[in-house]
Amino acid sequence: MKTSWLVLATAVVALVAGIWIGGHPENLPDGVQELFVESSIAGKESASDDALNVIEDQYFRETDSTQLEDASIRGMVTRLRKQYADRFTHYFDPEQLARFNEAINGSFSGVGMTVGEFDEGGLRVGTVFKGSPAERAGLESGDVIVEVDGEPILGESVDLVVSQIKGPEGTRVTLGVKVRGKGEPRDFELTREEISVPVTSNRVREVDGRKLGYVRLTSFSNGASVALRKAVNRVRKRGAEGFVLDLRANGGGLLPEAVLTSSLFIPEGEVVVETSSRTQGGRTYKAVGGDLDPPPMVVLVDRDTASAAEILAAALQTDNGDPVVGTRTFGKGVFQQVINLDNGGALDLTVGEFLTADGVSLAGEGLKPDVFSPSRPEARRDLQLDRAFEVLGDEIEGS
Repeated sequence: MKTSWLVLATAVVALVAGIWIGGHPENLPDGVQELFVESSIAGKESASDDALNVIEDQYFRETDSTQLEDASIRGMVTRLRKQYADRFTHYFDPEQLARFNEAINGSFSGVGMTVGEFDEGGLRVGTVFKGSPAERAGLESGDVIVEVDGEPILGESVDLVVSQIKGPEGTRVTLGVKVRGKGEPRDFELTREEISVPVTSNRVREVDGRKLGYVRLTSFSNGASVALRKAVNRVRKRGAEGFVLDLRANGGGLLPEAVLTSSLFIPEGEVVVETSSRTQGGRTYKAVGGDLDPPPMVVLVDRDTASAAEILAAALQTDNGDPVVGTRTFGKGVFQQVINLDNGGALDLTVGEFLTADGVSLAGEGLKPDVFSPSRPEARRDLQLDRAFEVLGDEIEGS
């Protein structure tokens, strides 16, 4: 896991930003965007509006209608999240929405780490990149962020917390962190930087007398499929008999890139992913050609493999029968739509599901690996990668 590649331009949010982009198809090119995006919710008088007016007019204390309205909307969202185990629907009040949009559309500087879902009462740190502010401050994978600039984050949306961690280059952010998820929080003060890394990295390792390739894909940003093709070709030219495709801590990205990367390995016309929505219907995305005729391969995943990365891993597992090694993936099997509200806020509302090539939803469950191999942060070697190479060797033997 400790390779020489540097941090993504969006490093502080490589995982979560990928999840957000992959779950928000309105960020896709126009042709794809039209499938998902609608304008705003048309308002009409409802029981909650009526109750709000009654409270304003007759409650024995003076009330703040804005706070009551926010509380009402948050209550509805909380009900949806609990009833349908939906981790991704959120409400942003006007101030939160402004910060969120600024973080998504503005600076891409950060502190140089990936983050996962809430774990142990806070936001779990995934990968800390070499040479980053996070590494210099002493943060490590498995640490748990519980505060940002002195404010507790439990109960906030992951997207909003990430927008608070991000910020302009040269500015500072203080993270309250439980080291390894235990004990009292310690403050880590970091200065944000603007740094970038290639989308892929690759190398060749000799295992039991065989040359085996290793290719890591870090995100599904524009051009990811081109970069992946080049990386695979490099290890093949160096004599690799097969390769491991490492999708660990890959939070996903653009849906078209998930289709294009899958098309490198899957025959044209094979189903890559389907979408299903109660209000927007469904669509099937198929491989478009350009396959590499690759040698035997194994896909390496972990619980921070999400969104477009899950789509690729599932397509390779289902269509090609390529073994998947690691742990269950994140389970980002749904997509959202940001819908503006009249009060200046917005609902980040789950509106549909991604389905694998065989029609299975990964929402909440994630992709089950063929070979279970948990991470061992305390180990000096990358034992998950070692296991993936073992499985790859078996695949080559049997081919």
